[in-house]
Amino acid sequence: MNTKAIGNITICIGARSLLRPQSRLRIPVLSQQQTARAAPTAGFRRGQLIAQPQRYQFHTTAATGTTMSTTGAPSRVPISPQAVDAPLTRSATFLILTISRSSPDAIKTVRSTLASVGDLAKNVSVRDLDARFACTVGIGAGVWDAVTAGRQARPAELRPFREVRGARHVAPSTPGDLLFHIRAERRDLCFEFERQLLGLLGDSVDVVDETVGFRYFDLRDLLGFVDGTANPVGPDVPESVLVTQEDDAAAAGGSYVVVQKYVHDLGGWKALRTDGQEAVIGRTKFDNVELDDCAAESQKSHKQLTTIEDEQGEHDILRDNMPFGSPGAGEYGTYFIGYSRRLWVIEKMLERMFVGDPPGLHDRLLDYSTPLTGCVFFAPTGSQLASLDPDDD
Repeated sequence: MNTKAIGNITICIGARSLLRPQSRLRIPVLSQQQTARAAPTAGFRRGQLIAQPQRYQFHTTAATGTTMSTTGAPSRVPISPQAVDAPLTRSATFLILTISRSSPDAIKTVRSTLASVGDLAKNVSVRDLDARFACTVGIGAGVWDAVTAGRQARPAELRPFREVRGARHVAPSTPGDLLFHIRAERRDLCFEFERQLLGLLGDSVDVVDETVGFRYFDLRDLLGFVDGTANPVGPDVPESVLVTQEDDAAAAGGSYVVVQKYVHDLGGWKALRTDGQEAVIGRTKFDNVELDDCAAESQKSHKQLTTIEDEQGEHDILRDNMPFGSPGAGEYGTYFIGYSRRLWVIEKMLERMFVGDPPGLHDRLLDYSTPLTGCVFFAPTGSQLASLDPDDD
């Protein structure tokens, strides 16, 4: 273990620890036949492609918490409504809406539309079941009581996004009543679902933000690093993502969702040497090997600051981040979306990133990545969504 000066930053650098696994996920090397079928990506080296973790084996339905296989033969049924762990896809739309205060029928229209989202998703997904279309809906704290008509208790931890203000960087809290996390292997399916959805909602809502994300090579962000390595997979997902009966009976089966839209200073980032970038992230850039943690009072990496542990062990969240951008507009970014059984876990991550641990030693990734938005939602179960139909009142 030693330290290295990078500009005016001194960061602890270490080799891979022999006392902890490289990752909670296995990163297999594809066979020669698999490599031949794979599309060229930044992961090639000496004729082999290092396969990055993907969630194609399982998805967890928020409605029941059951785990279902999504690999193998072509799909025969659509992905279940509110499947928070739907498979990673090549395209996604992150749609944030506010409910109009000027339309007298806005709440009724929203309730009716949310109740029919499952049917709408099915109508779009059946056009190509292998495209793994899915949509997860989140409802914000400010409209929960109105949208549920008081028939569903507010989830215990549901509250607006809390601004986090550090000495140099701020995580802002921005408006957002409804979240639609739309994803598929095909961009046209995401487009078609959003078109039909907004047609149903009409003037009952206003679009606050619409971000289109895409898969970048072998699950890398635009900074060049693999994103989402620490995600739980398979049977471990429900433990990290879904609220249990013991946690909050009224919210059981659902999940807290936090979203932030980050834009990157790629020029400044690229000015760092590769080892400097690796020290900031906490992993090697090419082969995604985890670096040693630094001492408690030292400058910590992004990986270390976003690892939350207590007497119960490590608390995972499920990230489904995606790059977005427009080279013509000079915009490059990452859309962060995190699903968690416990909202406080993500809030603690953000506190450690922006304030620092210890305070003053903030996440150096924030020197190159600026959050523009910040919202909290709760994704209820599919059956809870379906029960919102005002005609059933």
